[in-house]
Amino acid sequence: MDFAVSTPDGRLEDRRKAPTPTRDLNAFLATLTDLCAPYPGVPLHIAIAGICDTQTGFVRAANIPCIGNTPLAHEIGARSGRTVLVANDADCFALAESQFGAGRGHNNVFGVILGTGVGGGLVINQKMVSGLGGLAGEWGHGPFVVGPGGQTEGIPAFACGCGQTGCIDTIGGARGLERLHHWSTGKTADSHVILDAWQNGAPDVARTMDIFLHYLSSALAMTVNITGSSIIPVGGGLSSVPRLIAALDQAVRGHILAQTDRPLVVPALFTRDAGLIGASCLSEA
Repeated sequence: MDFAVSTPDGRLEDRRKAPTPTRDLNAFLATLTDLCAPYPGVPLHIAIAGICDTQTGFVRAANIPCIGNTPLAHEIGARSGRTVLVANDADCFALAESQFGAGRGHNNVFGVILGTGVGGGLVINQKMVSGLGGLAGEWGHGPFVVGPGGQTEGIPAFACGCGQTGCIDTIGGARGLERLHHWSTGKTADSHVILDAWQNGAPDVARTMDIFLHYLSSALAMTVNITGSSIIPVGGGLSSVPRLIAALDQAVRGHILAQTDRPLVVPALFTRDAGLIGASCLSEA
C-alpha cells in the first residue's frame, strides 16, 4: 500500500510503501495504523479499488479479500483514534482531477479510467457523488450492445464480470479491446500492438477500432448528457495514446446535445498519484 501526507495544494510528502496484507484483516489494520502513527489525530483518507457503501460503511475489494464486508473506516478509526474516510479509487481519481488536475475550474467533472477495464467517477461542484450502494459513475456497466430479446445484430455481446451481458466494460479498456479485436479478426494481439497497428494504418485493425470508438463514445455521450459534465479527464493505461483520446473526444462531441468546439475528453493530469491526491480531498459532507 502507498502512504503519503497531503498538503493543502495537493502536494504529497513523506511518501512510503508497505506490503498489503490481503488475507489477514488484523494485519491489514495494523499496517495502516503503523503507517499513520507518526501523525496522531490527523485524519486518514483511503482510496481502494473496490466498492465503498456510504450507507452501511462496508467495503468490498476483490484484490484485498480480507476487508470484504467490513466497516473499514470504523475498524481503523477505533484502532487508531482518528477520523477515517474510505472511497473508491476511480472516484478519488475524478476528485483529484477536479481539484488540482485537468478538471480544475469545472463544476461538473466526469473522470474516466481506461485501463485493464472501464471505470469512472463523478464530481459535481467539487463534491464526489456517491450513489446507491456506494456506486456512481459506473458507465462501463449495463447491456449497451444487447437489443430486444438478446439480439446483437452482429455486434459482440460478451459476458461481464458484473453478471450482465454486453457491457461496455467487456469491449472497453485494454482487455476489452483485445477481446473485441479477436472477435473481429480472429487474431490474438496485445492492446499495445493493436493500437500501434491502428496508428500505422493497418486495415484489419480499422474495423476493431471503429466498433471500439463507436460504443465507447456513445456511452460517454449519454453520460455527458445526463451529468452535464464539461470536462472528461481520462486516466489509465490507454490514456497514454494521444490519437486514441483525440478520436474519442471527437466522437463524443459529435454525439452530445450541448455542442462545443473545445476539447471535452482530455488526458488526465495525474497518471500515478490520483488515488492518493483524491483521497486527501474527501470530505464527510
